Amino acid sequence: MGVSVREYARRRGVSHTAVRKAVQTGRIPQEADGTIDPVKADATWDAQTDPARRAATPPPPTSIPTPKPSSSPSLSRKTVPPLPATSGATFAQARTAHEVAKAQKARIQVDRLKDEVVDRTRATALVFKLARQERDSWITWPARVAGQMAAEIGIDPHVMQTLLEAHVHAHLDELAAIEPNFR
Repeated sequence: MGVSVREYARRRGVSHTAVRKAVQTGRIPQEADGTIDPVKADATWDAQTDPARRAATPPPPTSIPTPKPSSSPSLSRKTVPPLPATSGATFAQARTAHEVAKAQKARIQVDRLKDEVVDRTRATALVFKLARQERDSWITWPARVAGQMAAEIGIDPHVMQTLLEAHVHAHLDELAAIEPNFR
């Protein structure tokens, strides 16, 4: 036999609004006639409540007689299995994962404040800029030194510059094949 929302809230020691909210979110079942079976509701309420908050909930008043469980073992408080979590994780596991994520976020924020974290986009742009400057320096190098080198060994400066440019470009092509990996 079911009881009204207000009666169940009084027995449970919570507000009727909390019970209505629990019914709306599916934490506790409601009978077809709109009443609540206290045995079923207590079992699902306990199974789906945060253990830290469960201890803060006062026990139902002892002066009010509670209905005796029916003879059916499936409705007994001890034998009703808790409802499975929709995501496959228990509340404690979800809470632990949440706390770990918060701790990691806090650690990253502290590292940023200490300037120990490097922004990946900024680092990639800086590496690209430095590589481009080095490449431009190597491309202009044969034109700067070809005349001096040609004079030292006694050959035509144009031939020397052409040879140096060919070798420098080949070397730069090899270096361009290297991809930086920041992971």
